[in-house]
Amino acid sequence: MASPRHRQDGDGPHDGAPTYAGMAKLVPALPLETRCPPFALRRYGGFWLPEAALRRGLPALHAGFAPRRADVLLASYPKSGTTWLKALAFATVRRAVHPPSSIDHPLRRRNPQDCVPFLEFDFDHGDMAELEALPSPRVLATHLPYSLLPDRVVADDGARIVYVCRDPKDALVSSWLFTRKASPSVGVDSDSYSLQEAAELFREGRCFYGPQCRHVLEYWDASRRPFGGGEVLFLRYEEMLRDPAGSLKTMAEFMGCGFSEEEVARGVVDEIVDLCSLEKLKNMEANRDGRRNASGIRSDSFFRKGVAGDWSSHMSPEMGKMLDEAVEEALQGSGFSFSG
Repeated sequence: MASPRHRQDGDGPHDGAPTYAGMAKLVPALPLETRCPPFALRRYGGFWLPEAALRRGLPALHAGFAPRRADVLLASYPKSGTTWLKALAFATVRRAVHPPSSIDHPLRRRNPQDCVPFLEFDFDHGDMAELEALPSPRVLATHLPYSLLPDRVVADDGARIVYVCRDPKDALVSSWLFTRKASPSVGVDSDSYSLQEAAELFREGRCFYGPQCRHVLEYWDASRRPFGGGEVLFLRYEEMLRDPAGSLKTMAEFMGCGFSEEEVARGVVDEIVDLCSLEKLKNMEANRDGRRNASGIRSDSFFRKGVAGDWSSHMSPEMGKMLDEAVEEALQGSGFSFSG
């Protein structure tokens, strides 16, 4: 596998490290994919990224984002447990200011997506002052692949990165259902977007931030390097489901805010796990009253079952086998397996 910091496939302006000056002018010349709603995708650095992120977010991020050593960056391939990860990290890092038992906790009033902003979507050149004004430790999120993160983020004194991966078939089904549910919120008709079409595009890597295997492998490879700064904690969604409290303790220690013995004895860990359970979150009034986020997507679109193995309720065995074979081929020689 090529180095995660090396541009692949010649779909950027130069070989070697990515450059972002003049990105807005470059975007129209990049390969285009319009069959994966609700956003048009362009291929850059070996990945299919939404045009909006390429035109504004990515250049602004590389030009103006100044990471702090205390920052926590939550990274994920879409629909791999992002909303849950945001809730858990936010509640853990902010527990001194917002105890999980508080009836006025932000997660009881706002969607986790609003509590933890996306770097490539929620900020541009005009918003960097707002980002700078956030108190430390900042909890931020991204779907960007590791190779497209700013060098300042992955440097020895860069941010702590928590990455979560998920079984490809479940990630695909979750993404397809999310697309069909969320697309009307942004004025896009996705009724004709079939799971078969979504699976074929996913297999080819022509999907939102795809290909998934390359996305996962970049962070997995980074997580195996000796920790210094800019380190990566690699989590698996399925393991988090099996042991949420243990996973949360591991996350907290990595994020620099480990739980004390007294907190564990007081049940703080269990309180956070309970507050952030998908069942609790999706039944909060803020997540079912029809309000929308900055992108215009309804808050209830971000919640479904949140279980492992639900792909089999939507996908035929033949389609599952097709994807398994594609994943096996993509991972060949890497040493990584989604089964752990």
